[in-house]
This record gives sequence, C-alpha cells and structure tokens, in this order.
Amino acid sequence: MGQEVLSWFQLDSKRLLWLIGITSAVILAFQYLELPYGNVLLSIFSAGKISSSGSSMFSPPSESEILNNVTIFNQANSTGDNIQPSSQDTIPRTGFIFEPGSTPNKSLGFDESDKSSAAESVKGSDNAGEAQKEGDFGPSTYNNTVGLIFSTNHSQEENITSRAELETGRPYAYSPFPSPEKAPTYLSPAFIPTTNVSTDSVTAVLTNDSNIPFFQKDNITDFVKEENSKPLLNDSIILGNNSSISTVPKDNHNSPAPIPEVTSVSEMNKLLLQSHVSYRSMRPRWFSAVDQELLEARSEIENAPIVKNDPNLYAPIYHNVSMFIRSYELMEETIKVYIYRDGDRPIMHSPFLTGIYASEGWFMKLMEANKRFVTADPKKAHLFYLPYSSRKLVDTLYVKRSHSHDNLIQYLHNYVDLIAGKYPFWNRTGGADHFLVGCHDWVPAETKKHMAKCIRAVCNADVKEGFFFGKDVSLPETNIPNAQNPTRDVGGNPASKRTTLAFFAGRMHGYVRPILLQQWENKDPDMKIFGKLPHSKGNRNYIQYMKSSKYCICARGYEVNSPRVVEAIFYECVPVIISDNFVPPFFEALNWESFSVIVLEKDIPNLKNILLSIPEKRYLSMQMRVKKVQKHFLWHRNPVKYDIFHMILHSVWYNRVFSAPAR
Repeated sequence: MGQEVLSWFQLDSKRLLWLIGITSAVILAFQYLELPYGNVLLSIFSAGKISSSGSSMFSPPSESEILNNVTIFNQANSTGDNIQPSSQDTIPRTGFIFEPGSTPNKSLGFDESDKSSAAESVKGSDNAGEAQKEGDFGPSTYNNTVGLIFSTNHSQEENITSRAELETGRPYAYSPFPSPEKAPTYLSPAFIPTTNVSTDSVTAVLTNDSNIPFFQKDNITDFVKEENSKPLLNDSIILGNNSSISTVPKDNHNSPAPIPEVTSVSEMNKLLLQSHVSYRSMRPRWFSAVDQELLEARSEIENAPIVKNDPNLYAPIYHNVSMFIRSYELMEETIKVYIYRDGDRPIMHSPFLTGIYASEGWFMKLMEANKRFVTADPKKAHLFYLPYSSRKLVDTLYVKRSHSHDNLIQYLHNYVDLIAGKYPFWNRTGGADHFLVGCHDWVPAETKKHMAKCIRAVCNADVKEGFFFGKDVSLPETNIPNAQNPTRDVGGNPASKRTTLAFFAGRMHGYVRPILLQQWENKDPDMKIFGKLPHSKGNRNYIQYMKSSKYCICARGYEVNSPRVVEAIFYECVPVIISDNFVPPFFEALNWESFSVIVLEKDIPNLKNILLSIPEKRYLSMQMRVKKVQKHFLWHRNPVKYDIFHMILHSVWYNRVFSAPAR
C-alpha cells in the first residue's frame, strides 16, 4: 500500500512540473512578443495594481524624444520650402475622453423621438461636472480657477446676467471636470492612459505603434484636460523671434518629462506640425467624393509652387506664404459648407453683431447669407456648420447666480442628438467634419464632451484648457461698437508720431491686470498703464491712446483671450500679448512672432526693459507688418478677399484638410 501511494505522488509531481513548465513557456512567449499591455509578468503577478506613487506601466516619450522628431517651421521670410515632416513623428496629448449618453431635455424643445440609436458618437453622461463651492475661490486662487469666467472690455460692458454677477468680485466658479473616483471607464482607442509620477495627473500619449491591435489610429482623439494637465514641453521665454526651447534630458527610467507652466508660441508651432503628422479624425463609416477631394487638396498644399513675390501678401507675416496661397486658392475653388436649418431662435440662427462677442455673430450672418461656399446638397459638403450663438445661449438659458451651466451643456447635447438622429452626416465621421464658431469664454467647457470631435473655432483658445492643435481654431475676439460700420476709425498715427512707449487701460478682471497696475500704474511717464478710463464719447480717449502708442499691452482678463489683440492691430499698434498659453488667432497661417511681442506673465516687472531692448529698426519692421496683417482682421458687410470672414473659414478648411484620414 505504501509503495502505491509513493508511486502516485511521483506521478502527480511529474504532472505538476509539466504543467508549470507549459505555463512558464506560455508566459515567456507573451513576454517576448511584447503585447500592448506592457510587462506581462509584472501585470500578472501584481494583479494589475498601480503603486501609490502614481507610476504606470505606460509612459509617454521623454522630452528629448518628442523634440528630436519635430519638423521646424520655415523662417518668417521663407516663401516656398514645403513642410514634409517624417511619418514616424508622434505628438503628446493630455486628457480624458468621455463616453457620451444622456437623455434630451424636453423642456428645451427636443423630443425623445429626435434621438437616434445610431448616434453612438454623441451619447454622453449627464454629469458634465459639479459647481465648485463659492468658498473655494478667492483672489489668491484665481490662477487655478477653471476657464469659465467672462472676459470683459474697457469699452463695452455687456448687459447680461452673469456679467453683473462678476461685478461682485467673485469669479464664476464652475468646474466641469470629474473627481478621480468618477473618472470615465472608457478611453478613446487613440490613447494609452498613463499616470504622471510628478503631478499624479492623468496624461495620455498618442501613438502610431502598429503593434497595438486594439488601437484604431484613425479614430479622433478628442479629449477633456484635467485642470492641472499641461503639455509635455519645457518652459521657454519669448521675446519677438528670440524664443528658446530647453529640452529635457532623456529619462532612462521611463518617467514622463516635467510638465511646464507655459507653452511658448514656438512650441505651439511644433505641436501644430506634429498634429499634421500624427492626428487623423475618425475614418468615415463610408467614403464619398468629398473625402478624396480633401486628400488631393492636402497633397497640393504640401507641394505648393514657390511664390516669391505676391503683390497682395507680405511673406514674413506667414509661416509659409506659398502654402497659404495655395490653400486659400483651393478653399475658394473647392469648399462647400452645409448649414443645418434646424434649431430655434434666439440661440440658433440669431447673430449678435456688436460687443466683444461679435465675431461669432458676424461669421454666422455672413456664412448664412453666402452663396459661393454654401451648398443645399449635404452630400457635396466638405464641412457642416452648427449655427449656434454662444452669447445667445448664455443670455437665454443661464440662471443668474446659479454657478452652473449644466442646462447650457444639455441644450447643446440635445441639439447634437437632434441632427444626429435626423441626418446621417454627423454619424458618418463622428462630427469631425462639423464646425462651430463661438466667442464666449464658456464655449470650450460647454462643447468639450458632446461636440469635442468637431472643429471648434473659439476665442478662448487656451492650451491648458483643451485647445487641440490641428483641429481647433483660434477665433479673433473683435469688439464691434457699431454694426453699421465695423471698420470705423481703423488706422493710427505713423510710427514717428507715436510718443507713448506702452499703453493699457481696462477693468481689473483676472489675476494678471492687477499685477500689471501694481507694477506700472503712475510709476513711469513712458508707461501709460491705467485701470478703467473715464467715459468719453465714442471711447475717444482709449482709441487715441492706442493710435499714439508704440506698443499696446494685451493683458488677459479672466481668460486668455482679449479683444485688445485685434484692437491693437486695428489701430496699427504693435501688440504685446501677456497671456500664458494663449494660442493667437489664425495660428495655422500667421507668424505672430514677426509682428507682435509675447511676454510671459511672470516677466511683467521687467516689461519696460523688455520693450526698450527691442531695437528701433526691429520695432519699425513689426509696426509695418502690423499694417500688412491688418486686412485679415477686418469685418466687412460684404466680405472681401483675405478678410476676417474668409480667414476664419480658411482656418477651419485647413484643419479639416490636414486631419482627414486616408482611405
């Protein structure tokens, strides 16, 4: 009996060893193949647990790896070198993508029958976020508030409920971002989730790795940035064309590169180029002739003939004047826009033509009246316009002192559900060939989930608040006091008669302007820095200061954007932009470092020295270029070639061309 038991144990041990051997071989085989789930042995034996330090098995490329693959833009005076970045380049992106799905609000005029089960790309959570408690925000925390505060102006105080709320001195304190425990369980297949060791904030890396089978690289990479997320690029100091980039040494421990506080304009240029290489919108569910036309347009733009001397365009103010000319020509020859007629006034189809949000209204008015670019046949459309007014949305639906705009977000969600259920075009691309134009500060937050795949032309173009290079468009914020004559008073004194070094006047909105006044108000006769100027008829005092100053200070308000940027160009004063992470308007085409000065917020105490360090010859060149670029920022009741209406449409067209997926 004992011998039989011993034999049984020996046989069982052999079986056990055999099973262990087979299991080990399988694990090692998986490890050798380097499946996309990282270290197989580690993931198995750790049971998928993440250490408390925030480390992750997925790590974004180091700073040096990113920058080594960047294709540099042509110099400002280049007229024809084509940009042909390597197909191996990748671009870092940050943020979550929420999976849609909520029920239309019948109180907003949409019925349940308007929803389509096919509209999977627009289903979303009703919980866009919860309002922060008022006590969480005060003067010392302005720098951390979410980008949902009104931007205001020296000359036009808008008569809307939430603006009056801001006059109490407390900023609008709404946070649309979920807490970590409410983080979405679904991420776009175009992202690998990682955890940043240094900040413990969620980041993501867009990848072109063909070894990752569960990635669909043609899917759009819409995202919602965490409040403390920042681009994976190092800080740089900007002054004219003297931008510098300090690369971070390659990290051999697979930890992410340090996240900077500021993304310079030079770095933005590189991110835009990287997006042309790496970013593609969702592959259409079915292809049509318009998709092939977009691909052909991209090829023609990339291989544009060299233009050495165009009488209408001054090459140094563009990144590449040859590519811009060819792209603009193709837009005029090719583009067709379909405008949805659905939606009730006043939110839809009601342009607002005066004040600091007038850009969205003027574009809507001119687009809906256009006969050249608009088509009644949606099958011929390269782009679909969503004609809503962000200003009218706030006027109509925002509940005064509610500290919530959930109902505004719900209205837009219902509108998307309506068009997705009624037409097939949204679902064909997930909304990637649709665009909106909105100037209110809240537009990025209101559209970041249900309309995130769209091309969004927004005045609040903030790198830290989800502006997506290669998809979104920076919309100029233009203050229009007179709708009958939007170009009244254009122009200014010649350079020789501009006796004031620098000028600023405005209300103390945000955290930058109080610092500016603390440093410079009544401190130096060359620096005319004021709070709100006394009232004058037609705002003449303000206008005369701008017309007679060399440099006009464009300091951010509650958000990164300010109408002063366009006003400075309007009055032929060199803009001095003090707004970290602001993406300047028409960024795809214009070389802002050639005609403006960009100063970091932290350098406000050194502002005069910075301006005086600019040689007179350099100033005269910039001032001349401001006059050359002015045509791109003027509204006309009947649009003219290269004006602001055409430039907005061109930026939307350009981004669509360069994001369209190949067949």
